[in-house]
Amino acid sequence: MTTLSKRLCLSAMLALSTFAFAATASAETSKLVIESGDSAQSRQNAAMDKEQWNDTRNLRQKVNKRAEKEWDKEDVAFDARDKCQQSANVNAYWEPNTLRCLDRRTGRTVAP
Repeated sequence: MTTLSKRLCLSAMLALSTFAFAATASAETSKLVIESGDSAQSRQNAAMDKEQWNDTRNLRQKVNKRAEKEWDKEDVAFDARDKCQQSANVNAYWEPNTLRCLDRRTGRTVAP
């Protein structure tokens, strides 16, 4: 009978400790942890995002400058073509491949 009572006592203690462990485990999961978001990882991610933004901004600026330069070139050529075609010099003609006003007789550049 002593072994039976020992077994019952041990199983009762085991049941109580299991219940106590389950209660503490559920208490731990009910906690809510709020971080400020200011961690080393978030600062590093922000720095990398800023660096990438600056790189793409520089690239966009280069592309825009190049497009503006090409547009300016076309604009100047358009004005030069108009001046060449309206020139009083009958031997002047517009060469579209070189974008210049040339003399028909000599092939030299003409200032309209």
